[in-house]
Amino acid sequence: MKPSNRTVGIRLRLVLAPGIALGPGKADLLQGIKETGSIAAAGRRMRMSYKRAWQLVEMLNEAFSAPVVAAAKGGAKGGGAELTGLGEEVLALYRRMEARAARGAQSDLATLQARLARSREPGPAAGA
Repeated sequence: MKPSNRTVGIRLRLVLAPGIALGPGKADLLQGIKETGSIAAAGRRMRMSYKRAWQLVEMLNEAFSAPVVAAAKGGAKGGGAELTGLGEEVLALYRRMEARAARGAQSDLATLQARLARSREPGPAAGA
């Protein structure tokens, strides 16, 4: 699954503890690392700086009981990164909750959309 560019729908942000949150950005970064094998490539795919991608990975690794991303330093063959078993579990649980939230809110979301002013052009959600 690639990062979502949806402008309509549910964006799930979990507050796991004070100061510890997991939302679509971190989940998409984990997904990108899983798919590319690289923190830098996952960050580029999201138009995120390498530094910011590393900061988010460090935050995630510190937040959980064990690292969610294992990174290898560069060298002759270059570095790389992969999700640990815990990282795979964290991503899978987040994606499952995201899908359940979307299914659960589908009817209410359709009702809210039907109540929008008809002259409104589709585009990025204001204040999202």
